[in-house]
Amino acid sequence: MKENETLKNLVLQELEKAVTEFTSSEVRQKVKVRVEYSRSEKFGDYSTPFLLENKDLLGDPKEIADKFLPLFKDVKLFSKVDFTPPGFINFRVEDSHLLNYINSFISSDNNLFAQVDEKEKIIFEFVSANPTGPLNIVSARAAATGDTICNLLATLGHTVHREFYVNDYGNQVFLLGVSCLARLREHLTGVSLSFQEEGDTSSTESLLEKNILPAEGYRGEYIKDIAIQIYSDPNKKPIIDELLNSKGYQILSEKFSLWAVEKNLEVQKEDLISFGVNFNQFYSEKSLHESNSVLTVMENLKKSGDIKEEDGKQVFISTKYGDDKDRVVVRDDGRPTYLLADIAYHKTKIDRGFHQITNIWGPDHHGYIARLRGAMISLGFSESKFKVLISQQVNLISKGEKQKMSKRLGQFQTMKDLLEFLGESAKDVGRYFFIMRSLESPLDFDLDLAKEESDKNPVFYIQYAHARIHSIFRETGKEESFENLKSLPMTEERRGLLFWVARFPEEILDAGKNGEPHRVANYLQSLSKSFTRFYGAKDNKLKDCDEKTRLGLAYICKSASISIKEGLSILGISSPEKMERSA
Repeated sequence: MKENETLKNLVLQELEKAVTEFTSSEVRQKVKVRVEYSRSEKFGDYSTPFLLENKDLLGDPKEIADKFLPLFKDVKLFSKVDFTPPGFINFRVEDSHLLNYINSFISSDNNLFAQVDEKEKIIFEFVSANPTGPLNIVSARAAATGDTICNLLATLGHTVHREFYVNDYGNQVFLLGVSCLARLREHLTGVSLSFQEEGDTSSTESLLEKNILPAEGYRGEYIKDIAIQIYSDPNKKPIIDELLNSKGYQILSEKFSLWAVEKNLEVQKEDLISFGVNFNQFYSEKSLHESNSVLTVMENLKKSGDIKEEDGKQVFISTKYGDDKDRVVVRDDGRPTYLLADIAYHKTKIDRGFHQITNIWGPDHHGYIARLRGAMISLGFSESKFKVLISQQVNLISKGEKQKMSKRLGQFQTMKDLLEFLGESAKDVGRYFFIMRSLESPLDFDLDLAKEESDKNPVFYIQYAHARIHSIFRETGKEESFENLKSLPMTEERRGLLFWVARFPEEILDAGKNGEPHRVANYLQSLSKSFTRFYGAKDNKLKDCDEKTRLGLAYICKSASISIKEGLSILGISSPEKMERSA
């Protein structure tokens, strides 16, 4: 298949030709021309609101339609072009063209997918959860969605680099080490931890000596597990014992920070792999500081005239780029802020030669976009090539009630918890449920429906359709024939399924261009429903048909099977050929 050659684009090309012929050059420069799917199959395959959206320029839609429609009289692509109020022109694709188009991308000699004209080198950063504990459910959503968008981009012909930014530097990491040490002392001494009270200004060392966890420490039971695992390492135990005896709590906290980050990151990687997500690189924030890249990037910002000094602080003039206030990047004691480290990290993305930078961030980072985008512009990177997608909150729902989440207090559901709960089909079901809603919308994850092993579960419904087609092939033992399909009478169910198959390349193209993997999930649901209607019609039972009809129907089934399989593959979901169907 040629780049961008989708059925929708072929329709759009014919519409644009007619509009060019119909309008003057002056009017043509002002009119909007677009094609969308028809509101209902009874109106045709595609529609355009061209007359409605441009009635101020062109006049009454019905009157213009009477003059405009004759331009499509000799266009062989369409079997019917008509007008419906208040201003839509509808197109029905000629059956022979529909069949030829489907054959063009089903054929093994052609590329199955339409691709973009300009292919780019894209770095896509997603998940990037703090290495202070297991991945939670919001991270799982970012993992499933980010990985699927990367699959889409690669399908369109882009080179995609998947990256996870490891926040292994700063106070939060030190507090992780302090928390681990506190939990280990609790384990070794048998004295239960208490928690720092409001107004207590004791030093960290003093708090640890008294078996008190600092107020900002991590309280989850998983911290104790990590501390004991680290202490059980025969290479680390002597070091820990020596520092415990000498009360070297500061040094020991720093060591525990490194060890705990390493342990947590190892667990996070395992969870991601079990979820079908593989990163090209885990990029360490600590490495930026060690290479002095963080303070160096401020010099680049100064050269752009975007740094000012206030009360001994270095301030990035981010209001110049739409931020609500300017941001401190170096404190008055010379320490860089997290923002400067983040700017330095993104500078490495530019230096590594990526044409497009895309990130998925959590729901509490929306206000952060303007300041980082401003920094990218200040560093000379194109604003249009810097994109941030916000992954909204996930609510786990069981029996109609929300489950609580709080990482610091240890009351949270992890990715691993979810995968264990979902059981054997965890990866497929989990990924689909996270993908099937727009990333920008909050997601209610229905645990009861996800656990349902029947076609009530949307991912099983799609997989059942794929398995059913292969069951049909096993029953009939027949291969498909495109030549027989050409002479096959077109019923409503047959043509309906063929049109959904024909939409596959354009659905993938649009989903990839717009970063909307939920469109693929929704498309596969509709395609599977169309197959169910197709096979429910008594004249489409292959085993009851004559040889010629059977071969033609087999081709329709094969084309649907290929689309379902390839679509599920992009979503990172399996497409079994055999399934036991539950009631």
